[in-house]
Formats: sequence, structure tokens, C-alpha cells
Amino acid sequence: MSGDRIILERIAVFAHHGVLPEERKTGQRFYVSLDCRLDLSTAGASDDLADSVSYADLAERAAAIAGSRRFFLIEALAEAIARDALDAFPRLTAVTVRVDKPGAPIPALLDGVAVVVTRSRA
Repeated sequence: MSGDRIILERIAVFAHHGVLPEERKTGQRFYVSLDCRLDLSTAGASDDLADSVSYADLAERAAAIAGSRRFFLIEALAEAIARDALDAFPRLTAVTVRVDKPGAPIPALLDGVAVVVTRSRA
């Protein structure tokens, strides 16, 4: 597998994910990060976007899934984004998706919770 990567960090979305009814009603901010594996050698030599993957398109698709669909679990949200990225961008060999939920309603002093999933074609 190539060590080349395209990384998108902390795409902010306001959404209504969560198990609790209040989370689903009022919504909250989430952050989505993608770490995409692909061979970038051709793009590096050609300087042509057609030989790579548009990070604008990656961000738009991830934000659309996070903002328009509702999930009880951020695990399911991360899975949906990972599967979509692999389906939409054949150049990707693997993708790691991190979903941060800074406002998780749990009785602890913390900055937030996150889920990380990695999916590949193999």
C-alpha cells in the first residue's frame, strides 16, 4: 500500500446525531476528519487534479452525509462516510474517518469523544 495520503482535518458540521432525544432535537457541532490513502506519484509528476482526488469533493461529500442524515451512533456516521468515500473515489485504497463529538452528554470533565474507523478495498 502506498504511504501517500490526503488528509482533511476537522470539517465542522452542525447535525442531529445521538441516542438521546434532546441531542436529536437540538443538534450540536461535530467534526469530521479524513485520512485517505492513495498513490499520488502520478499526480505529483503531472500536476493534474485528474490524477488525484479532489479534497474539496471529499469534504463536500463528508459534510453532506454528516449534515443531512441522522444517526444514533457516531460509529454509524463514520462508517457511512468511509463507505461513501471508497465508493465515490476509486483511486482511494483506504480511508480513516474520525468523528469528534465535543458536546457528548456524559457526566465527565472532558473535551469530547471521538470514533475512528478505517476501511479499505481489500
